[in-house]
Amino acid sequence: MMVPVTLLLLGALTAVVGPRILARASWPDREPVVALWAWQCVVAAVLLCCALSMTLSAAAAWKAVRGHVFATAPPAVADAYSLGAAGPWAAPLAMLLAAGGLWSFTMLVSEVVRARAQRRARQSELLLRAPLLPGEDTAGRRLVVLEGECPDVRWLPGAAPRLVVTTAALRRLKGHQLDALFAHEQGHAQARHDWLLHCSAALAAGFPQIPVFAAFHEEMHRLVELAADDVASRRYGRLTTALALVGLNEERGVFGPCPTPHALVPQRVYRLLTPPNRLPALRRLRLTATAALVPLVPVLVTLVPGLRALS
Repeated sequence: MMVPVTLLLLGALTAVVGPRILARASWPDREPVVALWAWQCVVAAVLLCCALSMTLSAAAAWKAVRGHVFATAPPAVADAYSLGAAGPWAAPLAMLLAAGGLWSFTMLVSEVVRARAQRRARQSELLLRAPLLPGEDTAGRRLVVLEGECPDVRWLPGAAPRLVVTTAALRRLKGHQLDALFAHEQGHAQARHDWLLHCSAALAAGFPQIPVFAAFHEEMHRLVELAADDVASRRYGRLTTALALVGLNEERGVFGPCPTPHALVPQRVYRLLTPPNRLPALRRLRLTATAALVPLVPVLVTLVPGLRALS
């Protein structure tokens, strides 16, 4: 009955080692899409360790659960896990992990509800600032221009997503700079970065004492911006995208003389102005495959006793 404990230790090891390896690596800023995938695999492995440990602990604590988990397995497979010899800790561990899973789901639902409420508020504000003309349909308003003194370009997701731009942005941005910002926002929408941010925010808010989830949330905010920058730069050039970011943000105090301590925009501009140094395609494929193997490790650890019994 050591598999549930082994899975918890493996989850803790992954939560400690995974973020450190990614933090020390030199390639995440060069390949943000691969880095996003790697972070998701690390967090998925941690959550999978907890879920599998909960399942086996519950099977050890209650015969009814054991009957469902091993319903189609030969008796030798169930005996290989020594579930009948579990100590009194099996039931509390299963209930604790189940409570953690329920809390994670609750926080995710809360985050989605909060985001939808904010979205509805923004849509209502948009209708006040740019009311519909007689006979105009909201579904056809994919681009909305607002009168404003502050340059702004943003994507409003939802059932009828809209791209909102202010007149100040139209006056300030020249050439393809506005197109680059449009491509940036469309890159967020096409990759569904909003769901990545919702999931990372839910885990960080639900378990603030667990560093891996806080790091996951912080890196998602950074990497999705870098990935969207790459989408824009591939279409309109790195210099054009960098100038668009400067024109959009130079009046917001992010460039000095006293920028915010963790301002991301200057880092993004510097990255765009630096000659691109992407990894070779073979190494990108190797990193992607290696990251995909991380969530498979807890599955293999879980299956080892059963596979040995069958062999």
